[in-house]
Amino acid sequence: MNLDLRQFPKSLKIFIGSFLIILNIGYFTGLGFVAQTGGTYPDGIEENYNGNETAEEAMLLKFKKSEREMLTIIHTHILSIGFIFAFLGVMVWMTTLTDRWKLLLTVEPFLSLILTFGGIYMLWSGWSAFKYVVMFSGGLMTLTFCISSWVVFRNLFTVK
Repeated sequence: MNLDLRQFPKSLKIFIGSFLIILNIGYFTGLGFVAQTGGTYPDGIEENYNGNETAEEAMLLKFKKSEREMLTIIHTHILSIGFIFAFLGVMVWMTTLTDRWKLLLTVEPFLSLILTFGGIYMLWSGWSAFKYVVMFSGGLMTLTFCISSWVVFRNLFTVK
């Protein structure tokens, strides 16, 4: 069965488009929070999870997260972001992209999700080099989100 977003009734396209707008607002609000916590650069990522109690120049004192906090962060983010990409992925499969592109855009976010939050756990466990894995995989996940959203929007409002 091949569903094509371009053939959907206008009312369903408006619903899906509205959902995508909310999804984007939520996703980018989350990225704004990451930026507020210093998570857009490697040392900020490390500081956010491992604290900065020993840094004399710290403007805001941060403490190492407890194991309970880490498990809560990882659990909620993997589930919620996983659902975000599952919903978006279903819509990507209804676009005019080739199957190769669809597969890349729908599987990559799950790999990045594991690398990002697995990397955060490894970073918290004392493996400092994982801050670079977290940065790279988080950036790739965001790039994939942006491309997928754009492709779905384009297909929603293109006439066949």
